[in-house]
Amino acid sequence: MAPCFLYYALALLLFFLIELSGSIVSGRVRLGSRLLAKENQAWFSDNGTFAFGFTPTADSNDHYQLAIWFAQLPGDRTIVWSPNINSPVSKDAILEFDTTGNLMLMDGDTTVWASNTLEAGVELAVMSENGNFILYSTNLSVAWQSFAYPSDTLLPGQPFTVSLELTSTKSSSHGGYYTLKMLQQPTSLSLALTYNVPKSYTSSPESYSNFSYWSEPEISNVTGDVIAVLNKAGSFGMVYGSSLHGAVYVYKNDGDYGGLSSDVYQRNSNVLSVLRRLTLEVNGNIRLYRWDNDVNGSRQWVPEWAAVSNPCDISGICGNGICNLDRSKTNASCTCLPGTAKVGNDVSCSGNSSVTGKCGPQHENLMSQFKISTVQKTNYYFSESSVIGNYSDKGTVSKCGDACLSNCDCVASVYGLSEEKAYCWLLRSLEFGGFEDPVSTLFVKVEANASASGASGSRTPGDSSDESESMHEKVLVLPIVLSMAVLIGLLGCLLYINIHRKRSLKRTLEGSLLLSGAPVSFSYRDLLGWTTNFSQLLGTGGFGSVYKGCLKDGTLIAVKKLDKVSPHGEKEFITEVKTIGSMHHLNLVRLCGYCSEGTQRLLVYEFMKNGSLDKWIFHSLSTRDRLLDWSSRFRIAVGTAQGIAYFHEQCRDRIIHCDIKPENILLDENFCPKVSDFGLAKLMVREHSHVVTMVRGTRGYLAPEWISNRPITVKADVYSYGMLLLEIIGGRRNLDMTCDADDFFYPGWAYKEMTSGTPVKVVDRRLKGAVEEKEVMRALIVAFWCIQDEVSNRPSMGEVVKMLEGSVDIIMPPMPQTVLELIEEGLDHVYKSMKRELNQYSSFSVATHPSSYATCSHSTISPR
Repeated sequence: MAPCFLYYALALLLFFLIELSGSIVSGRVRLGSRLLAKENQAWFSDNGTFAFGFTPTADSNDHYQLAIWFAQLPGDRTIVWSPNINSPVSKDAILEFDTTGNLMLMDGDTTVWASNTLEAGVELAVMSENGNFILYSTNLSVAWQSFAYPSDTLLPGQPFTVSLELTSTKSSSHGGYYTLKMLQQPTSLSLALTYNVPKSYTSSPESYSNFSYWSEPEISNVTGDVIAVLNKAGSFGMVYGSSLHGAVYVYKNDGDYGGLSSDVYQRNSNVLSVLRRLTLEVNGNIRLYRWDNDVNGSRQWVPEWAAVSNPCDISGICGNGICNLDRSKTNASCTCLPGTAKVGNDVSCSGNSSVTGKCGPQHENLMSQFKISTVQKTNYYFSESSVIGNYSDKGTVSKCGDACLSNCDCVASVYGLSEEKAYCWLLRSLEFGGFEDPVSTLFVKVEANASASGASGSRTPGDSSDESESMHEKVLVLPIVLSMAVLIGLLGCLLYINIHRKRSLKRTLEGSLLLSGAPVSFSYRDLLGWTTNFSQLLGTGGFGSVYKGCLKDGTLIAVKKLDKVSPHGEKEFITEVKTIGSMHHLNLVRLCGYCSEGTQRLLVYEFMKNGSLDKWIFHSLSTRDRLLDWSSRFRIAVGTAQGIAYFHEQCRDRIIHCDIKPENILLDENFCPKVSDFGLAKLMVREHSHVVTMVRGTRGYLAPEWISNRPITVKADVYSYGMLLLEIIGGRRNLDMTCDADDFFYPGWAYKEMTSGTPVKVVDRRLKGAVEEKEVMRALIVAFWCIQDEVSNRPSMGEVVKMLEGSVDIIMPPMPQTVLELIEEGLDHVYKSMKRELNQYSSFSVATHPSSYATCSHSTISPR
């Protein structure tokens, strides 16, 4: 009996010691528990996903932060919350959950932080599995929670309200910091990233200066609550309205089918199937990360999205210095303002001109003591409080600098053009940093007595023998130096002729692209890294293969490796990339850059998160959960027509696409349609003729003139668009052998129902009649006008847009001759004949998935 009793007593004693120490492995923490910094103690959630306790700071093991972090991940601790993010404590610090229900952080005799829940009746604390540390009162209501006081990170399901803000750690170089908050305007509200500059580290927060450099989305005239949320599917946006039913996405993850609102209502759920975090980093960018257990054999955080892709778009990234991008437009370096210089490896600069007094004791101008230093092609971020005035009458650049010099309060001025009108801003402070801008000039006031060091003017004389010896050496050395200079000059000329002249064209072309805002030249090595050796294939086509990539800042891209590139050389390739890249339209996929090295020809496009249209309108096992409602389909039809009309009618070089089909219509995160592969025939092998003899395009969308060898014009694209429009309406292929003999040929069936006044019958059955009948009838009429056999009967794409929008009257079209001939031949007979052919030739693919022959575009066929 005695040994049993002793064992029981030891177990009971051990239990009480664990209770007193506070190092509890479950998520529940009782009153009276405490944590010691020097012992690295923490409280853990039930499954050990999160820990709340002390962790050493990155720069010192003698300083600690009270924080919540991911407890099960390898490597350095990833902190998601801290009440003292900018104020670490010593190793003697203690966190105490005292008997009054107050949570206090003590460092010696100083109370660093407290939850202020003395009279809230708190009885229990819980470290939850979703990363929220909660203090519960007697009736299990929440008295305090870490989610209500975020630091620099949002976790899935964590509500971010109008009264909250994320705060980054302060930059060690210039003391500035960044915030994410809801920016409230008189009639709207949006999320905004802001750079904050403490004028004095001891001054009150009211004296801080700040500048918002990113804001979206803008919500107008909202009634009810507004909450930003990162949901468990990885999407981030704002939910608004009296019942929080409205949602606007800032970023939408491809696999998100539940929406933002669901996470707002279930924000206390403890299920996190995928670990994600949205962090405001010290560099001013807010970035979404996902934990991946297999990234080339390692486990790490993978960026999914970032608010800002260009680092120089972030105010204060270089303190008050100037941010410069490299040629890849992804990496930035910092230079100091005139009159200042870096100290060691520090980013900040000494002699800050924004705090140098410029006026005399009686506020008189001391022009003689200062001069103006000019910084070409540079603009500056500035707030309203730093503006002295904006002068639109300064017609020349130099006058803007003179205006600053003549105003003693002015420390700098910015000259530029806005809608071809000159402006000149006079500034009383420079706080938020400058950036490259080809159409702007920055003038900075500096001390006039600053002179170059080491100026000549005096010399200590030596004796005559030294001078004579020195002169003799010069006489001997001079002929040798001249001879070597001549030889070097000749070699330089030869090198120039053989090498430099060959490369000058490329540099000139690339330089002109950068100045004009055209696509950027990327190196093949960079693209290889960004696409992980072209490992993630998005699709293939007549032009080549497309791969998914990711820039260093998390921006997703689509990289197309071209096949059959025109042999006319690098000059033509770059010139034509510039032409295509100059086409900018909401409904065209944007060309971001290119690569031309050796035989490699690659194009870099913006990544379309919702893929191609065919995956949303055609039913298949892999896409059975994807279904577009009628309003989205009609909006896509109109947007696609507007994109085609742009490169048909509004570009300097008229372009014929030659391959309009659902696979070449891409959808962004908001399901805005964007025509892809337009104009790519300019980069491929092609005929130099107004009459194209080789068939280009995809079966099922080819205009009759391709077969009859008639001249090809932009009306060939109109025919293809008409066939595309029919497929958008029907949600199926126009020729589908999986259907029965009555409706396998969709145009014939659709025309019959349209003329019978029952157009709804031919709409995608999955919509179950939820359509606008007038829009359906209008779309069908437009489609059949587009697929007329006679080219002159087809409307232009500009007219198609007007017809779809209802701004012009339209009449019932005649039945297209091709459709009429098939019906007269007998659809049953045609169906049986095609069935026999399909069974005999298994490679026949028109019925199920049209195969692409050349899928290329053709340009300048019919000049305007």
